[in-house]
Amino acid sequence: MSNFKNIIGHEQIIQHMSTALKNKKISHAYIFEGPNGSGKNMLARAFAKALECEAGYGDACDMCRSCHQMDTGNQPDVKWLVHEKPATISVDDVRTQINGDMAIKPYSSKYKIYIVDEAEKMNEQAQNALLKTIEEPPAYGIILLLTNNLEAMLPTILSRCIVFHLKPVSTEKIVNYLEKELNVPDYKAHICAAFSQGVIGKAIAMASSEDFNDLQYHVLNIVKNIHDMDIYEVIETVRHLSAYKTDINDVIDMMMVWYRDVLILKVTKDANTIVYKDEYRALMNQAKRSSYEGINTIIQSLEKAKARLAANVNFDIAMEMMLLAMKEN
Repeated sequence: MSNFKNIIGHEQIIQHMSTALKNKKISHAYIFEGPNGSGKNMLARAFAKALECEAGYGDACDMCRSCHQMDTGNQPDVKWLVHEKPATISVDDVRTQINGDMAIKPYSSKYKIYIVDEAEKMNEQAQNALLKTIEEPPAYGIILLLTNNLEAMLPTILSRCIVFHLKPVSTEKIVNYLEKELNVPDYKAHICAAFSQGVIGKAIAMASSEDFNDLQYHVLNIVKNIHDMDIYEVIETVRHLSAYKTDINDVIDMMMVWYRDVLILKVTKDANTIVYKDEYRALMNQAKRSSYEGINTIIQSLEKAKARLAANVNFDIAMEMMLLAMKEN
């Protein structure tokens, strides 16, 4: 069931939405902005459910007809925009699925709600077409835009929407959720939470991945042995990592957690604050043999590798540069 009380984190956003519902001060347009997996879809779905709920007390009641329709995906007045072209939401998509449809009054509810996931994919013409509806909507019309890139939205759209910025969820809350709700073991929950950097969807995906143990084995093998590898072994490791191209950012994030542990031990020698507690001895050895500058250089090289991959730099080149920086420092 998607309602506010089942959402982990994002307390300020939920408070804002709940207060608006209780006071019946609803805007016609909202933007939920945050990285993939941060909870945009869940928040939007919970808000739409609460908006259409017949009880009308600030959250969904889970008992009325509208709530049951939302839970089964059959609420006729809550619509998700679909687009045939994977990379673009076109002006025709907006005109036919939102502008034209909104002129028809709600079928059975107080509002007609339109949810646009990946709103950053709207081209300029599509955004301008949507702008006209946002500027002069019918009293029952509400648009929820979900995006991981606020800069892709036109300033005129931004100025007419209430924008919710999704902040990272605390590691403690993510660990607690993984352990209690998904029965993830303590050690694994802490690793997944740390690697997720506050994005709960990312932590859940990693914890649920069948490849987790395999990925973990290869990542630990690299970070523990990189200093003793010959160049040809480093190149071979690149080839092996290429098998995980779709998850390569996950691989890099897991490495990042390792080197942050090394840095923590270098600074504090406190084993209670590290993630890879079972690897304390190996981490301590690296902390002793590495300089502060060297560890920071490695962490920067991991961040650069992610940036290069995002910029479509050749995979092998980006990986080789990253691994060589790890080996030399």
